[in-house]
Amino acid sequence: MATGRPATGTARELTPPPCTTSASPSTSPSASRTAAEVVEGVDLNGVRAIVTGGSSGIGVETARALAWAGAEVTLAVRDTTAGEAVAGTIRESTGGIRPRVVRLDLADRAAVAGFARAWSGPLHLLVNNAGVITGGLERTCEGWELQFATNHLGHFALATGLHDALALGASDLGGARIVSVSSTAHMRSGIDFDDLHFERRAYDAQIAYAQSKTANSLFAVEATRRWASEGIVANTVNPGGVATGLQRNFTTRQRESLDAAEAAGVFTYKTVEQGAATSLVAAVAPEYAHSGGHYLDDSQEAYTVPNDADLARHPHGVKEWALDPATAERLWAVSTALLRS
Repeated sequence: MATGRPATGTARELTPPPCTTSASPSTSPSASRTAAEVVEGVDLNGVRAIVTGGSSGIGVETARALAWAGAEVTLAVRDTTAGEAVAGTIRESTGGIRPRVVRLDLADRAAVAGFARAWSGPLHLLVNNAGVITGGLERTCEGWELQFATNHLGHFALATGLHDALALGASDLGGARIVSVSSTAHMRSGIDFDDLHFERRAYDAQIAYAQSKTANSLFAVEATRRWASEGIVANTVNPGGVATGLQRNFTTRQRESLDAAEAAGVFTYKTVEQGAATSLVAAVAPEYAHSGGHYLDDSQEAYTVPNDADLARHPHGVKEWALDPATAERLWAVSTALLRS
């Protein structure tokens, strides 16, 4: 996807700093940027975009900014009533095209496949934004752990199902992009290939969520390796600490853990407009038009830390296990096999 074919201005250049081994300060000015500021001067007319989870949280602001810049946006949501309400507010606040609303349940592989089959024409931008956090063990009808099934497998199935549309979009506008929304939580766990769905180990909702967020990053690494030659690239973003409905199912332990992390300075809460900013950087910034496999934090590329690095000391880093090419390739193969089973 082109970075916008500027009409009255040009896409703002966002030059990421060189990777370092020290933490990026939480007071970085880039942390306070908003989605609207990122797309200022960017023309997305002709761009067709899908935002999953676009009826709440940062998904709303991601969709709003894209629509404001002229994109034709589809909100892929479980609750279409909420989605229609959001689409109306986006139309009123931007004066752009009213987003289309289509039901999508990422935990239902038949529904995901149906969504992909129903898509017609090119797709230039896919924002895999939706996510779920559970307070306890929940499973899909296949027996898959729900957080991994929704956050990773659902988005994996969606992206692979829309591959041809993305390739058409890349041919249409000179490139197509996928934005994969991860989290600082990825630092708590890599991928346990021996027990992906907690069939043998004791269930820990935080570790399960962390595993799914690491998977989101690994998807972007392997998708770029496989599809960059077709003009499709994928990048991962960490929106930072944002209070949204995602936390509604938190247990007391999860809330206490989050409060402790905030108190320790691991993160500072952002507004939803600020939380969506990094997604927009991955979606429209020129330097990511043809470059993928990156992990972005606070609107810039994160620095890589060892797998044993302490989260509290490196809240703006990305662990090696989330970017490892061999692990990404293995996860792709395992995910494909699961979806075909």
